[in-house]
Amino acid sequence: MGIIRTEIELSNPSNPAFKPLIVTALVDTGATYLCIPSHIAALLGLKELQKREVKLADGNSCLVSYVGPIKIVFQERLCFVGAKVLGDEVLMGAIPLEDMDLIIHPKLLTVTVNPESPNMASGLAK
Repeated sequence: MGIIRTEIELSNPSNPAFKPLIVTALVDTGATYLCIPSHIAALLGLKELQKREVKLADGNSCLVSYVGPIKIVFQERLCFVGAKVLGDEVLMGAIPLEDMDLIIHPKLLTVTVNPESPNMASGLAK
């Protein structure tokens, strides 16, 4: 599978004075969380809630800022999450993908809503 990127809208639901941002996110099902660079956190007016430890792809761990809440919108789907502040691009991991019931088309290198639930997000609650 190749590298998949998609456009999402990020906003700060706690402070609507900060304008929503349309960003291109790297989509990674091997990652768990939403990760955003520090300049995106600043543009959304997000404050650090606490420090969290993350394990990176190279096996090293580091402490990063955890900010939120953040509203993510993809097409007609949305979710609310916290984000780890690190890296130089937005990374969307499994939690927001699952919460919005999105699927990845590996051959087409695209993200779309789950065709089995086209009208609203669906998921397991057991």
